[in-house]
Amino acid sequence: MAFNKIWYTIVLGLLLPFSCAHTDFFTSIGHMTDLINTEKDLVVSLKDYIKAEESKLEQIKKWAEKLDQLTDTATKDPEGFLGHPVNAFKLMKRLNTEWGELESLVLKDMSDGFISNMTIQRQFFPNDEDQTGAAKALLRLQDTYNLDTDTLSRGNLPGVKHKSFLTAEDCFELGKIAYTEADYYHTELWMEQALKQLDEGEVSSADKVYILDYLSYAVYQQGDLGKAMMLTKRLLELDPEHQRANGNMKYFEYIMAKEKEANKSSTDSEDQMERETEVKKKDYLPERRKYEMLCRGEGLKMTPRRQKRLFCRYYDGNRNPRYILGPVKQEDEWDKPRIVRFLDIISDEEIETVKELAKPRLRRATISNPITGALETAHYRISKSAWLSGYESPVVSRINTRIQDLTGLDVSTAEELQVANYGVGGQYEPHFDFGRKDEPDAFKELGTGNRIATWLFYMSDVSAGGATVFPEVGASVWPRKGTAVFWYNLFPSGEGDYSTRHAACPVLVGNKWVSNKWLHERGQEFRRPCTLSELE
Repeated sequence: MAFNKIWYTIVLGLLLPFSCAHTDFFTSIGHMTDLINTEKDLVVSLKDYIKAEESKLEQIKKWAEKLDQLTDTATKDPEGFLGHPVNAFKLMKRLNTEWGELESLVLKDMSDGFISNMTIQRQFFPNDEDQTGAAKALLRLQDTYNLDTDTLSRGNLPGVKHKSFLTAEDCFELGKIAYTEADYYHTELWMEQALKQLDEGEVSSADKVYILDYLSYAVYQQGDLGKAMMLTKRLLELDPEHQRANGNMKYFEYIMAKEKEANKSSTDSEDQMERETEVKKKDYLPERRKYEMLCRGEGLKMTPRRQKRLFCRYYDGNRNPRYILGPVKQEDEWDKPRIVRFLDIISDEEIETVKELAKPRLRRATISNPITGALETAHYRISKSAWLSGYESPVVSRINTRIQDLTGLDVSTAEELQVANYGVGGQYEPHFDFGRKDEPDAFKELGTGNRIATWLFYMSDVSAGGATVFPEVGASVWPRKGTAVFWYNLFPSGEGDYSTRHAACPVLVGNKWVSNKWLHERGQEFRRPCTLSELE
């Protein structure tokens, strides 16, 4: 008994850390792939349970059929039937023994295996936060890529391999999640989509009364009183005794009458109508609008004169011995700030090795609090990341050397290679890589100065979305597997280049893997000397 307790403690101790490591599934598609295998295992277990139940019912059915025929014969002539001693013996045996065995068979629980497997797997299931996070991702994709609810509901997205659609019940759930966030704009959109699909005849467990209840309130909260009354009337046609709807209708009628009595001026009325019909979306900053436009590929276009300054070339790392005979392909992505892309710079085999090393360590990506310096999660960074050191693998060491050779910068003071995998609608909103003047302690603990430059590997193609964009200048850099982009965050003077503010657009379709190296100032004194001008 003591041994069993010890063994149980050991197994539990092994399972718990593993289960704790797999939180925030929605922030990494790479980790979500594990859930596919979990669900497949549960389906196999469920099918085994169904087979066991079918086998059990088949045995009971055969028993019933046999006894049905026997009792039909016996009840026609009970005395004559029991006059045969064998029949009398078998009746005693059946009622004393066999019916008891049948009772045990009926009571036998065939679900033990399935329930046991379900209990084990449940600790690796996503939770409410994951479901809410995935729902918010859909809403974010809808806004960023200007997708209407019908397009998203029917799964008509660019580059999809496995088309899927949202049921009326799914749309209702999305609307409810938006409602709990007081996001009445999206509540209205998704409740209307759920209602539309039900009106078109979709069979669903979603209830029109509940949908209309949420919808009318969301519309009212956005100032459209007339539409709110119309929806409430429709609700009352379905359920005349609905207490809240009856109360709301009286309140709406009171407000409507009060507005008429106010006898507002025509100018005020026009303003009111504009407010009521206006789309009640959040007021985004100009940067936000530029960011979303760039994500959609609607960014600023370079003038022909500027485009002529962009070239592609074979680059030998300023005559680095490793690349004199085998230079790499390099192309200019943007002029100011200068962003260059290296092509075929990391092999598929290296990518797979990096991913294999990183995947067990992926954790929710964090940002540095500008005030406290502490690392914390943020809603505007939806991904998981892991850090890899050069000493862990020859592949990582080789990648670090390659970055040093091609940039001419010392990587000994750089941060470890960060590997990131983006989740559902994964993104990283506009940010700077370098520490600003109002963040003097941003990298103090490293003791290597500010982040002088960024090197970013694209380790996967992305079917739609996922661009790296620079809202300040209107540049969009699209993921291409096996390539890397490089830019300086600081001028040679050490001042920050604010035009390098950038963002990772939400992944619309596909799986985005990247890895990056942040190079720091220390060690670059003679590799990139300071200039006298602040902005040079």
